[in-house]
Amino acid sequence: MRDGNGRADGPDGSWSTSRLAGHIKDPSARGIAVAMTDLIRSGELAPGSSLPTVRALAGELAVSPSTVAEAWAVLRRHRMITTLGRRGSVVSGPPSVPHPVRYERVGDFGTHLTLDLAVAAPDPALLPPPGDALLAGARTPLLNDYSRTAITDGLLDAVRGTWPFAPEAWMAVDGGYAGVQLLCQALIVPGDRVMVEDPTAARLLDILEALDAQVVPVACDAEGPRTDALAHALGQRPALFLHQSRAQAPCGWTLSGQRAAALAAVLEDAPNVTVIEDDGIGPLATLPGASIGTHLPQRTALVRSYSKAYGPDLRLAVVGGPGELVERARVLRTFGSGWTSRILQDALAHLLTDAATTRRVQEAAERYGLRRGALAERLAGLGVPTLNRDGLMLWVPVADETSALVTLAARGVTVSPGGRFCVSYSQPHIRVATSRLSEDPATLDDTAALLALAAAATADHLR
Repeated sequence: MRDGNGRADGPDGSWSTSRLAGHIKDPSARGIAVAMTDLIRSGELAPGSSLPTVRALAGELAVSPSTVAEAWAVLRRHRMITTLGRRGSVVSGPPSVPHPVRYERVGDFGTHLTLDLAVAAPDPALLPPPGDALLAGARTPLLNDYSRTAITDGLLDAVRGTWPFAPEAWMAVDGGYAGVQLLCQALIVPGDRVMVEDPTAARLLDILEALDAQVVPVACDAEGPRTDALAHALGQRPALFLHQSRAQAPCGWTLSGQRAAALAAVLEDAPNVTVIEDDGIGPLATLPGASIGTHLPQRTALVRSYSKAYGPDLRLAVVGGPGELVERARVLRTFGSGWTSRILQDALAHLLTDAATTRRVQEAAERYGLRRGALAERLAGLGVPTLNRDGLMLWVPVADETSALVTLAARGVTVSPGGRFCVSYSQPHIRVATSRLSEDPATLDDTAALLALAAAATADHLR
């Protein structure tokens, strides 16, 4: 069969333009997307099938190209088609959910790993016991009430004095990344540009990719995002600046008051840009960290996670920020859980206000700092510099990422590939988790020696 442009159905299962148009009864953008979804879901349009150009299908349907382009955008958003630039678009398959590929993709170069330095998780031995806190949480005043509680009075009283600025609204959420995702979902639409420090946390990049945002990298130095790089990125008219305010993953910097003020001054001239600050390890950070919200409180939301300090099973973070943005996020939650467990909220409030627990968290922060510092000192002595000043990891420069991963895996060690954390990958790195390191000097010596060996490895060494 040939279409009106003389093209026949293709050998790869592709349909001619006229045949495809014949299956589209409603030529609106929504109607085109629905008809295409039915054809792809049923298998009539098989994966790999080439699609007609936007202009060709628009001409056949007697609609504007923008109508077809809008339908194509919906199909792309649900991973049903893939656009290959000048080669056009092809069918990918039935609708699917996005996968957090950076989070799921961990270096898998061996099955007998004996040392996991890939996951920067808290050490269970350094976490406070939750028993008394959970009993306190069970006494929450609205236990088993179906009223939606954005944040309990007890938790708000516990965190209010620790915030670097005075937010208009507050909300408890189910972990730091859940809070960031919720705010981004409430704020941006597919195609929006989002400025992100480069490198940054892999999970943040996954969140933005799942929301079909266009990531605009902001180059950084040892103090965080550079003001000149931020000013340059603003030229792309972004909707959001997403960054980490302290113990940044993976580089470990903390924003100084001077740098926060300078960044705020740049953002002053971009009133449509909202700021989301991710404080990923909360009370485990050894430096207080400055906030852009101190200067731009009406445009800044801070998400502070308490999971790594008080226990991953608490799954708790607090959002403080502009009333309109927090309200949007609250409304989105009404489609699902509606609120975070009041038992867990008041359990965290108990932990935050208990003097013995506060001392234990401070001691844990010191222990994590000693472990990170001990490994960093040994690596520096072996000619491998790292700049992390805080946090649960080291950002280690290497000659070749793949060679470093293979070298370590062959010796039973796994780390995270640095490419997962980068938008533009200029210098190879690996991310080494230090939170569960042994504090035995001899073991630290051996670990540092092995990492230094991997840092120097190249493809030639593996041949």
